[in-house]
Amino acid sequence: MRIPVRLPLAAALAAAAFSSAPLSAQLPASNPFAAPSPLLDQAPPFDRIKDSDYLPAFEEGMKRQRAEIDAIADNPEPPTFENTILAMERSGQLLTRVAKVFFNMDQSNTNGTIQKIKAEVAPKLAAHNDAINLNPRLYARVQALYEKRETLGLDAEGKYLIERDRIGFVRAGAELSDADKAVLTRLDEEESTLTTQFVDKVLAATNAGAVVVDDRKQLAGLSSGDLAAAAEAAKERKLEGRWVLALQNTTQQPVLGSLTDRALRQRVFESSVKRGEGGPDDTRAIVARLAELRAQKAKLLGFPTYAAYVLDDNMAKTPQNALKLLTDIVPAATSKAQGEAARIQKQIDSEKGGFTLTAADWELYSEKVRKAEYDLNQEELQPYLELDRVLQDGVFFAANQLYGITFKPRPDLPVYHPDVRVWEVFDADGKSLALYYGDYFRRSSKSGGAWCESFVDQARLLGTKPVVVNNTNFTKPAPGKPALISFENATTLFHEFGHALHGMFQNVNYPTLAGTPRDFVEFPSQFNEHWALEPVVFAHYAKHYQTGAPMPDALVARIKKAKTFNQGYMTTEYVAASLLDLAWHTLPADAPKQDVDAFEKAALARFQIALPDVPPRYHSTYFSHIFGGGYAAGYYGYMWAEVIDDDAWSWFKENGGLTRQNGQRFRAMILSRGHSEDLATMYRNFRGRDPIVQPLLEERGLTASPR
Repeated sequence: MRIPVRLPLAAALAAAAFSSAPLSAQLPASNPFAAPSPLLDQAPPFDRIKDSDYLPAFEEGMKRQRAEIDAIADNPEPPTFENTILAMERSGQLLTRVAKVFFNMDQSNTNGTIQKIKAEVAPKLAAHNDAINLNPRLYARVQALYEKRETLGLDAEGKYLIERDRIGFVRAGAELSDADKAVLTRLDEEESTLTTQFVDKVLAATNAGAVVVDDRKQLAGLSSGDLAAAAEAAKERKLEGRWVLALQNTTQQPVLGSLTDRALRQRVFESSVKRGEGGPDDTRAIVARLAELRAQKAKLLGFPTYAAYVLDDNMAKTPQNALKLLTDIVPAATSKAQGEAARIQKQIDSEKGGFTLTAADWELYSEKVRKAEYDLNQEELQPYLELDRVLQDGVFFAANQLYGITFKPRPDLPVYHPDVRVWEVFDADGKSLALYYGDYFRRSSKSGGAWCESFVDQARLLGTKPVVVNNTNFTKPAPGKPALISFENATTLFHEFGHALHGMFQNVNYPTLAGTPRDFVEFPSQFNEHWALEPVVFAHYAKHYQTGAPMPDALVARIKKAKTFNQGYMTTEYVAASLLDLAWHTLPADAPKQDVDAFEKAALARFQIALPDVPPRYHSTYFSHIFGGGYAAGYYGYMWAEVIDDDAWSWFKENGGLTRQNGQRFRAMILSRGHSEDLATMYRNFRGRDPIVQPLLEERGLTASPR
């Protein structure tokens, strides 16, 4: 299953800039954020950064940017591209430096101190951003330049930057009355505080929900590696002689595919789905209030719902378009899932199980069906999927074949945790292109899931190169043991590296044009997944970790044959979560505060996707992407982007597949462009037409439904 990139609050900052600035007396030069890092590509000096450095840097960073913005807004000279637009692009360098590191650490290696700082600084950042976006003098200068942008002698990217700046100001409330601006500021501050609380509560609930097992016999079915990891997790919690089954952030849990003890499966599943319900980590009041706040904000900004507000600046444009994509898929997905459930029930009955399939049983018995019908099981695959080999001989190899880039380990660069590794990335001409950090193992201080972020963004205006980081939550092996992963995890590596490539290849002038909307940003990552099973790439990395022998052809053939196995379930759980997201965010401002449990149940029933055996990939109480991250009203974007990525993959297949020529074209026309032009136009220029849905239905093995 595709797992989203996670964007922190820092992504909302007005600009992402790095440059020299005079030091303030309030921030001593000893603070590692006081000046750009002297390390390669301004890589964070993690060996010098202490938790106590963050808050002073945030405070001084906001102070400096306020002064910079005031100087722009109050400039007596008429507005020009240089003294207004570029001046804004160059502002906020200190604030960006600290925010980029801090919010990455909050996700990747948090602690109580970081969480307290985040709780304090989040509403201050929201107010800071509003003070910039709602500054009438600043907006007047931008509007004046927007009105005469065709006469300024700018290139296409410069004109597009002015257009994006104006859109950003309007969407942030620049045209509201002073009274409404004050209301908006209060709403933004409360939303920021609540999303911060939601993330912290979900992390605490996920850690607290780990299942402790006293009897080794209950763990029958787990691999030796999983057993060792469970014992190690117990040791970390000072539970010697016991085992701990940690939870990941999704509803379903990987161990459910192995545990043969049904009672323990039920315990694990219930612990997963009950997160955020009851106790100190109950998130339901936060969920209900966030839905209210966002609906009120949308109304204030002139939109009927929050989803309408969000999608107006995405490729989908309207909630109706996103809903149509999803609901058109529901019949095919649920029909296939029901067929899968019937086949699984036959498997249970053939073993004289004596029970009716539940969601807690699906993972184990679907794996048995996979083995029976395709003679394929994960334990058979894992010896051929050692993490480092998949990464270097698979992910890096595919990137080299397509784009000519190479990777050099940089153990001399400091990292924030011993598990983290760093590579310098070189372009085909031998020039240093970027830095890539990899943080692959689960720990209690890390948020669940997998994502990509950046410590530094590329921008020619600022002379900065990309510094990107991938995070996953694979089980860390016991000391001395190999890190053997599933094919799904291998695909996740390719997915997240697709995001990394998007960041590393970015070649834009201006920081504001870095990154893309939610329903496009997943396109490069989902596209990169396809190379995981491409024959040349697969043969290069799928080798036995002990002997180096390639995976047998018969086993490879079974993987390909099983490619669409369980897609009914996987599509249904994803679409259910996406529809749940849109249900929350299509509530109007005058709707009453919702009972979270009742609302979720009714929403899934309304969309005819409430299958008892197929729960949503996330229930509302731990749906961090929409209530704690940046995916509110945007979780549909994975499916939207998959339409594009499968369509692009069909172009590659039509044009020779894995070639440098094809890779260079994709890099030049998609990966390097950021948001420097209209995204639908960008894709149309690459493909020669708009994307069509048929390739997606074929890739997922679904029957097309009428559009």
